[in-house]
Amino acid sequence: MSSQQVRPSSDDPTIGRLVADASRDISSLITKEIELAKTELKVSVTAGGIGIAFFAGAAFIALLGVIMLSVAIAYFIHWAGLGLHWSFLIVFGFYILLAGLLGFLGVRKVKQVKAPEKAIAQGKEIPKALRGQS
Repeated sequence: MSSQQVRPSSDDPTIGRLVADASRDISSLITKEIELAKTELKVSVTAGGIGIAFFAGAAFIALLGVIMLSVAIAYFIHWAGLGLHWSFLIVFGFYILLAGLLGFLGVRKVKQVKAPEKAIAQGKEIPKALRGQS
């Protein structure tokens, strides 16, 4: 039996060339993926911005509606026989009481906020675990 060695032709790529080609292709792929992500994010951010603008417009119109409702309530109170100035003061007082109640409830909820104690304790254990201590 004769053993013949197959010699690579000059057209066959070398390992170095294959590695360089693969590295270039991976780099190109990552660049294209980043460009795709940026494009998708632009579309999402644009849609989100337009959505926020619609919400802001809706909130502004709702605010105008509350103002008109307040005026209407004051005039209904006036229609019932009370002076117009007292009617507006009653509506104003109602809003002050409502604001005070919401502020009080907000302060109570904020006082309930606490640090994530379990997560902090586990985070402090990570360096020990990495060193092999328990």
